[in-house]
Amino acid sequence: MEFGRVPKSELDNINFKLAADPAFNKTILTDKRVTTPKVYIGCAKWGRTEWVGKIYPPKTKEKDFLDHYVKHYNSIELNATHYKIYGATGIAKWAAKAGDKDFLFCPKMYQGVTHRGSLLKKEFITTEFLRGIVAFEKHLGPVFVQVSDLFTPKRKEELFIFLRSLPTDMSFFVEVRHPDWFRIPSVRDELTEFLRSVNMGMVITDTSGRRDCAHMYLTVPKAFIRYVGNSLHPTDYTRVDDWIDRMKYWLDKGLQELYFFMHMHDEAKSPDLTVYLVDKLNAVCGLQLTKPRFIDPPPPDLFS
Repeated sequence: MEFGRVPKSELDNINFKLAADPAFNKTILTDKRVTTPKVYIGCAKWGRTEWVGKIYPPKTKEKDFLDHYVKHYNSIELNATHYKIYGATGIAKWAAKAGDKDFLFCPKMYQGVTHRGSLLKKEFITTEFLRGIVAFEKHLGPVFVQVSDLFTPKRKEELFIFLRSLPTDMSFFVEVRHPDWFRIPSVRDELTEFLRSVNMGMVITDTSGRRDCAHMYLTVPKAFIRYVGNSLHPTDYTRVDDWIDRMKYWLDKGLQELYFFMHMHDEAKSPDLTVYLVDKLNAVCGLQLTKPRFIDPPPPDLFS
């Protein structure tokens, strides 16, 4: 993910501390830990050739990447569906790769709906997108609806009408990016209140150059976090440490579902930071999440 990327020379000058939890979240969380919260960790794509010989066996063919990905992660933020509408047959084949595993695909809505012209009068293409992804069946996780960086609050009614039109028997998270959604308190409050009213989540995007997108608002008792690291820069680890504290706090307060998706500007490094993340989550939050297993283990001091 290139969104929010800054030169490496600037990273040490950025305040990466997560914002305080807003009072709004107290209306969402019950203040009591769920007995068995659902926690899912993943990346954005399984088709990473850089992982062959790293977490995929040497000489693994691309058609077999997903077979191996599901052994290392329990979810995926599926960006492929943003660029093409997939039919039910193809989706079902992907779902079959997960078998009986507790594995979720979290598809990104097709760009023809969200990034090309108005969101309205897109009933046919939206239906075709949804018709495909329901073939994930038990492996379908939340769908995330991203609008472009240029989509301003001036188009809020268009956004609200569109979101109201989506099926209520599916889980949706919404990602806005234009700074005015976060800069103007009344606009932010109207958005969060609307999402709460329609039982939809608000994506939290933690990227270096857009700290406003790491907003910490929970509009449902679920969190969908898109974390963008900087190729194992030292700040990647301190940022993850801060996230561990926040996620533990939310889980202790009653968060029901947690989705954390690892992105890197150099995706070859995503498994490395995932190992650090999962080890910490398991230790601090008492979880038993699976982590990537390397073909050749990384140096023992990699995460020190």
